[in-house]
Amino acid sequence: MLRIIAGEKKSRKLKTLEGTETRPTADKVKEALFSILVRRVYGARVLDLYGGSGALALEALSRGAAEAVINDQSMKACRVIRENVETLGYQDRVRLMQMKDLAAVEALEKTEAPFDLIFLDPPYKMDCSALCGRLEKKLLAPDGIIVVEHARETPPKALPPLQCGDRREYGITGLSFLERMSKDGEQVPVSGQL
Repeated sequence: MLRIIAGEKKSRKLKTLEGTETRPTADKVKEALFSILVRRVYGARVLDLYGGSGALALEALSRGAAEAVINDQSMKACRVIRENVETLGYQDRVRLMQMKDLAAVEALEKTEAPFDLIFLDPPYKMDCSALCGRLEKKLLAPDGIIVVEHARETPPKALPPLQCGDRREYGITGLSFLERMSKDGEQVPVSGQL
């Protein structure tokens, strides 16, 4: 069962796609992810490029993010996301798109202000390093962060000016946190904690 873990919509259930078309982020991984991002979520603009059920963006909204764009190329996934958005009452804070990843990025580059949090949960073993580089150019806010969920053995490569500020492993799943290098070259903790 997929659910919102914390915030104003805590414990609310979310629908998921049946079958193997999507791979929802496990609650354990989602809880760890948002514990790391705790200081970055409130008031954030969020992009979830491979929405699935919309769970990551909706969790961020429950925890105080301002607004979200959720994209998925699957019509079935977009139906599930729309239902979840309506169930939680977030229609006025979510823009839903149904496009392939690069087409969505191209459209967003023309119409959207930069995002503070970008979630990428692409098909496992897909190398999204080049995609992260493109997102950094126009869609990542100056202090923004790209969070990539990936197979443990295939983390994205950090291409300058992006660096991997943190990487975690949970069983077969890896999380990589990509952010811009600071001007003095020092690595800033992802969570904002010292």
